[in-house]
Amino acid sequence: MNDDPVALGRALRHWRDRTSPTDLGLPLGGVRRAPGLRREELAQLAGLSVDYIVRLERGRATSPSVQVLASLARALRLTETERDHLYLLAGQASPTTGQISPHIPPSVQRLIDQLNGSPLSVHDAAWNLISFNPLWAALMGDPSPWRGKERNIAWRHFTHLPTRVTHTPDQEIRLETALVSDLRSSAARYPKDTHLTALITSLRSASDRFDDLWDSHTVGFHTTDSKTVHHPDLGPVTVDCDTLTIPGNDLRIAICSPPAGSTTAHQFALLNTIGTQALT
Repeated sequence: MNDDPVALGRALRHWRDRTSPTDLGLPLGGVRRAPGLRREELAQLAGLSVDYIVRLERGRATSPSVQVLASLARALRLTETERDHLYLLAGQASPTTGQISPHIPPSVQRLIDQLNGSPLSVHDAAWNLISFNPLWAALMGDPSPWRGKERNIAWRHFTHLPTRVTHTPDQEIRLETALVSDLRSSAARYPKDTHLTALITSLRSASDRFDDLWDSHTVGFHTTDSKTVHHPDLGPVTVDCDTLTIPGNDLRIAICSPPAGSTTAHQFALLNTIGTQALT
């Protein structure tokens, strides 16, 4: 499979020019020479440098990774057909049956945008973090530095990586059971996904708890549950968490909301003001 950097650059410029900033909730901000996104805006949305966007569009950057392509597809709101074309131009195999896809369809992204008043994160079928809103980063901590398995929620939990969240023993059992059950179901649906297979193998080796749950063939589901997030400035923040699964895409959208009668709604308003500026 051969890449075509020049054609890739032309396609990226076309998709950027047709994408309205207002559709993405961005301010128009001054005089624009073109109606679409600025390179700086695309770079911010995709988590890439402006220089790298410039090199891609000018055909000077070759063989972008699958992770970069997935980020560009999400930022530009590409359809599945357009996403597959993007992968083809970059010389990468497009996500196929048997492989987990990190793609967020435009219609799902519009739904996510409507929920920006609540901390929200989006995960693929292996529970890899693929998107989050600013309020989620302000509450949970900025995940931008996470790399590789660090971006996987099951890996983070079962290997005890740092977190602001605490659970009661019952809440932890429900969470662990649901995560293991989810990964088992995903392994059955995506038998060709080598990354998922490697993740499960690594988890079984790294965590006796995961290994025991896997061997027990336990079954569980994500239900509405509470957790406590220990914010460095606001103190304990109690939230209810719901997990929505998008049929056909196998995306998991985790949404935090204030429990009835709690002070969490007021804390959310403060989080919108604080953002990530005070995070350590």
